Amino acid sequence: MKILISGSHGLVGAALIKSLTADGHQFVLLVRHASSNSSEVEWDPNKGQHVHEKLEGIDAVIHLAGESIASGRWTDEKKRAIRESRVKGTSLLSKALAQLSKPPSVFLSASAIGYYGDRKDELLTETSAPGNDFLASVCVEWEKAASPAIAKGIRVVFTRFGVILDKKGGALSKMLPPFRMGVGGKVGDGKQWMSWITLDDVVGSVKHVLGNAQIKGPVNVVAPNPVTNAEFTHALGKELQRPTFLPVPAFGARLAFGEMADALLLSSQKVEPKTLKETGYEFRHVTIDKALHHVLS
Repeated sequence: MKILISGSHGLVGAALIKSLTADGHQFVLLVRHASSNSSEVEWDPNKGQHVHEKLEGIDAVIHLAGESIASGRWTDEKKRAIRESRVKGTSLLSKALAQLSKPPSVFLSASAIGYYGDRKDELLTETSAPGNDFLASVCVEWEKAASPAIAKGIRVVFTRFGVILDKKGGALSKMLPPFRMGVGGKVGDGKQWMSWITLDDVVGSVKHVLGNAQIKGPVNVVAPNPVTNAEFTHALGKELQRPTFLPVPAFGARLAFGEMADALLLSSQKVEPKTLKETGYEFRHVTIDKALHHVLS
């Protein structure tokens, strides 16, 4: 297949390109800089830059681009960038695909389990209602922005990613320094649920979704066994052979990170990968202990 991808330099994008290229697929990259060769297409969603005339012949699209939610405090400007980078980019790309004389067969548009908001101990599936906080509202708009592609008849999949575990990037890479120094610990009361997945299984899940024409709509990209923050803390400390007795109180997290603390550190999402399980995806890592051992070994 000839695959168009945005966010190619991110953690997930880079891993997908490596794996799918090894499988014999070709890539065209959506980039913000001036394109230097035929494998790059320049675009700028903020300028409403039209790109459809450059996308003919694409078989599939993987759209991953978006402003980082875990870097810097959530000022009004930061929140605007988080929302607009996702909604504007998806809307522009979706409209471009709908204008093609031969649209791609599948449009995989990234989303997140932030869609569900803070849900305590409720077990969440793809049919669960959205939450009512900032990230939930962003995810709802983000997914709605793909409507033109759906109306065109393109198979659209929303990959709702959980916490991706990899030592080279994402949340885990930021946790490792304090935990390795023995100053890690649970956040708040540690009862909040964390729905995680290894980067290997993210890649495997995306390839599974691309190859299964029956899958469309939201797909929870998480491992089958979520853990509480306290359980994750214990497992990480055990794998690193470090103590984990220095908890971060909720007020301390809010003082340090503001609104982001409630959304990313204290929010509870117990998510089930129902669609992946029902369509036969075989997870490589299903328990947090074995997952962390694999990622960190």
